[in-house]
Order: sequence, then structure tokens, then C-alpha cells
Amino acid sequence: MNKFEEMGVNPEIVRGLVTLGYEQPMPVQEQAIPILLEGNNDLLALAQTGTGKTAAFGIPILQHVNTSTKVTQALILSPTRELCMQIAGDLENYSRYIKGLNVLAVYGGANIDIQIRGLKRGAHVVVATPGRMLDLIRRKQTDFSNVNTVVLDEADEMLNMGFRDELNGILAETPDKKRTCLFSATMPKEISGMAHKYMNDPEEITVGARNKGADNVSHVYYMVSNKDRYKALKRIADMNPDINGIVFCRTRKNTQEVADLLIQDSYSADALHGDLSQAQRDYVMQKFRRKNLRMLVATDVAARGIDVSDLTHIINYELPDDPETYIHRSGRTGRAGKRGISVALVGPKRRHSIKHIENKLGKKFERAAIPTGKQVCERQLFHLIDRVDKVDVNEELIGEYMSSVFKKLEELDRETIIKHFVSLEFNRFLDYYRDASDIVAPDESNRNKNSRDRLRVAREGDVRLFINLGKMDKLTVPSLIGLINDATRRKNIPIGKIDLLKNFSFFEVNEAHVDILMKSFKRVHYKGRKVNIEISDKAPSYNHRSHSGHRKGGRNSGGGYNDGGRSSGRSAGGRRSR
Repeated sequence: MNKFEEMGVNPEIVRGLVTLGYEQPMPVQEQAIPILLEGNNDLLALAQTGTGKTAAFGIPILQHVNTSTKVTQALILSPTRELCMQIAGDLENYSRYIKGLNVLAVYGGANIDIQIRGLKRGAHVVVATPGRMLDLIRRKQTDFSNVNTVVLDEADEMLNMGFRDELNGILAETPDKKRTCLFSATMPKEISGMAHKYMNDPEEITVGARNKGADNVSHVYYMVSNKDRYKALKRIADMNPDINGIVFCRTRKNTQEVADLLIQDSYSADALHGDLSQAQRDYVMQKFRRKNLRMLVATDVAARGIDVSDLTHIINYELPDDPETYIHRSGRTGRAGKRGISVALVGPKRRHSIKHIENKLGKKFERAAIPTGKQVCERQLFHLIDRVDKVDVNEELIGEYMSSVFKKLEELDRETIIKHFVSLEFNRFLDYYRDASDIVAPDESNRNKNSRDRLRVAREGDVRLFINLGKMDKLTVPSLIGLINDATRRKNIPIGKIDLLKNFSFFEVNEAHVDILMKSFKRVHYKGRKVNIEISDKAPSYNHRSHSGHRKGGRNSGGGYNDGGRSSGRSAGGRRSR
């Protein structure tokens, strides 16, 4: 017996599910279907998108429909046109063997008169977006007096999109005695409030942890500077030749710009954002669903409700401010038990955001290095060879041409033919990456480390000295060299690196000259201020506000001081040291 039959699903629906290839229920279906088939309790279900929620509430709704009457018996609300159409299509597929059962999708951007006629003909189940549904209610074109089930799907998204008033207006038109089912990927306070207001002692089910990411999605981030962000995106795409994913940007402008660049660079890509007309959005989504597009570049608002199977990657071209938005994005891959990858391109100023997302997500990110040109070329080459190795050969169709092909290539040996074939398909990558330099990740820790390294002794035998004068004292490299010359009354002390900072500075000299300098500066003044020189690995930071020579903390772990100054290398005689 089919597992769905064991759960009490009727044979007509099971037949439709089997036709679709549904054999084993998913976890949310295992928990929700028995509850909704038996009894009349409200249901509060917390589950990520793509976990099978439509069947979880759709199958019981279809089983309870009385097809002997044409009245509307169930209302399903969803945040977007795309999701509305998808839910309606799924329900039609599940119920294809139930005679006389009608499902109607009601959404904005479509002819409202056609939808009104559909309601008048009789729709047992109405799937609607909140805005269009409220419009039809105000036009008095609906009769929900016989509705026994209301489902709020993607409830958190509907609230995020500002549909609170619409939901209140719609629910007020439904009977008090009804079952209310609320499905949400996250459980913010607003959802808890909605459940308390509209539901009566609901049963709760949770698939996975609350507000957590899906278990079968891996999370990877790349540190990248803004100037290298698009180059990094291309390399990630090139390292994944079979990519089928969504690239998320923060603004409509960036979305269109990134999509245009990808198209110009011969990638199969397009944009989806709010500046497009509904017809344009439908056309783009149709191409993406048919896999005529490999990368869809989208804003969060435009992508809400998109449910496309077999997405391999979600790429966060820019991180969202809200960790829950990241969770929603990443939940669009790794569906139906398949593996998915969520990628984040992170600038150095947003690195702290990874920790916040990890805490909310309940999973760790893997930090990865941006692929080198050589790595990309190797991946593409072997992907090409794998395609050749696994291609289906139709002997009957191609056989009649083979003698001509052999004759054309008879002067080329096996090795040459392979080289020509590979070059034909592969030269684009070789040309692009041949002279491409590696993308070096900007890293705060490395930058600080490099700063400390610059402050350490640069030459063997040199000692780094601290002097309590800096740029605020109008100190320059020539004036420091002149000060040293005047204090020591010598012109030949070799000065190494000089770091002029805001309140103090450093310079390097050979250890043989340290004692002379220390003695010479005991009574030196500069513009009326006493000058102090100390060996920097023993000296703490000097506070410019104190002219009495008291020093305060601020030394870095490398034994030096860091105030962002530039370095120079000169001798006391004015020559640059080598």
C-alpha cells in the first residue's frame, strides 16, 4: 500500500500523486496531513519553503471538498502572483482524477473580469494574493459563507510585504467557525500575534528548528572587495558549469546592472525586479523554469514566492541586512531532499554579519578562496570531457554522415583532432583567464598583520625607535632627518624606514648608532617641545595631549604602534636607503 494511502488519502488523489512521482511523503506532510484529515483543529506549521507544504495542506483540502455543490469551500492566501499560480497548478495536478473539482487562481496583473466569471461559475478552492482578493471582496464578487478552511501560506512573507490590513479585511469576511492553517518559514513576533488573534488553540508542528536553515543546504562565503565582486561572481559561475541559481542583489539598479554584465559576457542570465512589467516578469520566469536561463538576478521582493525545482545555487551578491532574509534566500535551494549551496560574497565591512547569520541559521559557514584562473580552466575542461564521454550517440541518425566526417579529418591524427575539438569549445575560457590575475581577498586580520609587519624591523641589525613627534607637530621626513643631523652633529647616520603618524613617529637605524642617538636627544627640543626617543619594542604609546612626556597604552601585538602613517626609507644625508 502506498504511504499516502496508509495516511488516509483517498485513491483518486493518490493516483494523481503517483502520476507526479510522489511515493513517500515529506516530513511536513507526514505531520500535517493526518491532523488535517482528522478532526477540525487549527494548525500552526513552521517549515522552510520547498519542504512540501503545498501538498501538506492541499491534499486534505481537496479530500474534504464536496463537489456536488459549486460553493467555495477553501481559501488559500499566498504573498505573490507566482506562488499563487504555482499552488493552484499543484492542486489541479493532485486532483486531476477527481471529477468536477474546480480550483481558481486569483491574483493581480491579470484580467479581473475573467476572475469574476470564474468565481460565478463556481470555484471549490480559491488561491489568491491578498491585494486582488480584497479588491474582489470590496466589489462584492465573493461568497465565503461556506468556507470551512483558510490557509495562510508564507505568512511571514505576507506580513513582510505589508499585507496585514488586507489579511484582516479578508479574514473578517470568512465564517467564524472555520479551520485556519498558518504556514510560515520563520516565527517572528508578528506571526505569533496573528496566530493568537485568528486561531483557536492550534496544534503546532515544526519541521527542523525554528528560524533555522535547511539541513541539506551548505553555506559558503568568499571575502571580496567591491571592485572585484563581479569578477568573483563570474569565477563562481565558471567553477560550476551546471549552475542553475538565483543571484540576489539589494537594489533594482544593481540587479539590472549585474544581469546586463552577465548577458554581455555570454552567460545565460536575466533580471527580475520591480521595474519590469508583469508581462516581462512572466516571460523571464517562464524562461527560468524551462531552464533556458541558468542564472536569474533578482531582488528579494521580486523573487518572493518563486519556487523552481532543482536550484543548485543561491548567490548573495550582497548580503541582506536581516538574517531572516538570508534564511529565506537560502531556502530556495536544497528542496525535495536534494542538496543545495548558498553562497555569500562578503566585503570586509560586512564580515561580522556572517556571525549573526550563523547564530540565526544554526549552521556554520565555510570560508572559501576565490577560484584561480587555472582552477576554473581545469574545471571547465574536465566538465567538457565528461559531457563528451556521456553524450548519447544516435547511430541511426549520425551514421550516414560519418564517412564524410572521416574523410574530412583523415589528415589529422588522434591527438590533433582532440586538441582541435577542445580548443573549439574551450578557447573562450583560456583567452579570458590566461592573463587574469588571482582575486585576492581583502581580510581585516591580514591587513592588520601587514600593518604590524611594516612596523617591525625591516633590515637585519636595524632597531626601531619611537619619537614623540608626528604630523600634528608639522613633522616631515626632511625635518626629522634634519633634527637627527642637528642632534647628533653627524651627516652619515643611515636611517631606514620612517613612519610618520599623527601624534608620534618611528624610524629605524642600525643598532650600532642607537646609543649615540639616545644620548644626543636627551636635551633636544622641537618647536619648544622636549623630544623623547625610545626603543619601540619597550616603549608604550605616547599621548600627544601630554607634553610632559607621560605615555599611555596603544601598542599593538607586534611591539610597535599603528596610526596609519606612510613609510619612507632615507639616510640622514638625504639619500634613499636600499
